[in-house]
Amino acid sequence: MNDVFVYWDNSNIYHEAQRLTDERDGTPGARYLVRVHFDNLLRLAHADRPVRRAVAAGSIPPEMQQLWNRMENRGVEVNLFDRGARDQGEQGVPDQWLQLRMLEDGLDHNGVPGVVVVLTGDGAGYAHGRGFHSTLERMHRRGWRVEVLSWAHSCNRGMRVWAETRGVFIPLDDYYDAITFREPSRPGYEFASPRDPAVLDLSRRPMARGT
Repeated sequence: MNDVFVYWDNSNIYHEAQRLTDERDGTPGARYLVRVHFDNLLRLAHADRPVRRAVAAGSIPPEMQQLWNRMENRGVEVNLFDRGARDQGEQGVPDQWLQLRMLEDGLDHNGVPGVVVVLTGDGAGYAHGRGFHSTLERMHRRGWRVEVLSWAHSCNRGMRVWAETRGVFIPLDDYYDAITFREPSRPGYEFASPRDPAVLDLSRRPMARGT
């Protein structure tokens, strides 16, 4: 099956985009204006292949509501978590929710596995048999093709090497200009100049192949 299953760790992707912007743009304040262009990043993930399921986990600050609405309007299942809750880490519960969705799909579609596309660089928990890396290995052993999309500077090294060997690793850095943009500064607080996203070019985007 060539259907794609997308799992999007928004906090990891967004916060690391901010960090990269500091280094790449070299303009004070640019990190506060950079945004991830949802449509282009989602298209980069599925690469114009049929999407069977797309899920995303994130947090609930009000300024993100437009993004969540946009995701849901494109058919992405969104689950939001209160990053200020005392009984959970900022990423622990969202990560576990995404991994549970992955395992459910791995079982439900075990007879006709497709392509699992993960947007995260988080490889925590692997030594204990948990986390995204371990979940990807379980799915790969059952015939799933694997693609990991992450910022190069923040991707867990072990997960990246494994993905490069068993599937595909795509550094988001290669598509930075197309999957991010900069909003205008507030009047009187001008930092970096606004920037529209570039056209997304998928011509060199690698894709995992069946064995």
